[in-house]
Amino acid sequence: MSTNKAAWLPTPKARPLTLKESPIGNPSPNQILIKTHALAIQPIDGLLQTYAFLPLQYPTILGVDVAGEVIEVGDAVSRLKKGDRVIGTAGGMLNGITAEGGFQEYVVLGENVASRIPDAMGFEQAVVLPCGLSCAASAFFKEEPYLGLRLPGHGAHAGEKETVLVWGGASSVGSNAIQLAVAAGYEVVVTASERNFAYVKSLGASGVVDYKAASAVEDVARMLKGKKVVGALDCIGGEATEMTAKAMEDVDGVRKVITSKPPNEATIEGVEVHFVDGAHFGQSDVAEKIYGGFLFDALNSGSYLAAPEPLVVGKGLESVQEGVDVVMKGMSARKAVVLL
Repeated sequence: MSTNKAAWLPTPKARPLTLKESPIGNPSPNQILIKTHALAIQPIDGLLQTYAFLPLQYPTILGVDVAGEVIEVGDAVSRLKKGDRVIGTAGGMLNGITAEGGFQEYVVLGENVASRIPDAMGFEQAVVLPCGLSCAASAFFKEEPYLGLRLPGHGAHAGEKETVLVWGGASSVGSNAIQLAVAAGYEVVVTASERNFAYVKSLGASGVVDYKAASAVEDVARMLKGKKVVGALDCIGGEATEMTAKAMEDVDGVRKVITSKPPNEATIEGVEVHFVDGAHFGQSDVAEKIYGGFLFDALNSGSYLAAPEPLVVGKGLESVQEGVDVVMKGMSARKAVVLL
């Protein structure tokens, strides 16, 4: 192992990111160290750089989605080994441990938020998964105040089919939410732009509504009428949160919306709205069940797709800032990826 370079955010709102060396981290007993081969850019990366709305410890290393090869494992690691090809959720920007930030050549990850990937799957394809997967799984499978749904592979309840609503199904979180819900035996009603109808249906959506339509809320409510609804996930935020809640106002079942973006002050009487932070997924026992017990076999069998499609914006850490800028302009059914 030689040196490690990282794309640093040295001070609040600094740009561009600064490339310089960083110490290589040592994994604790339940962690692994990977050599990064690909990383994906999240909207949160650009939002934190631009607005500095969280009290981060500076200098810091942003980045959540990483893929690479295991270089070292902690003493208590049992599921992964040196040489494994993996993806994982990096938590450094939240816990202040720079060795665990994603925008660098070597990253320390928790074993419970890392999964092997099939040999035939490229790093650039697999790296689109972690953050969206963690967020959707947190919303669906963690207990109160979240939805507490049954886990993938546990089978549908006998009798009436249960339905979940996903608002923004072509997003990264939405792409994972659709597949996770289907894997757990739920019917999924989705909103997406008309050009992404075929895409969300390919992931398992049973019904799709154009969220751009003036009648979107009414159309969704009509599609949910008569179904046993177990909750909703809003993957867009802002006005979409209120629209999702409005569509859930009269459903038969659980009138609860989980949103992946902090909700505004608007409320719909009788509908609960809760914000989910997928970055803390590793603190839940559900994380190991998804990353350790479900994901690899599902990817290997082809029943779970690495979605959305990657958009490779460059190679090397010097391309990370470009990737952040691309994401800040808005993306749908794609995810910006940098190769290392």
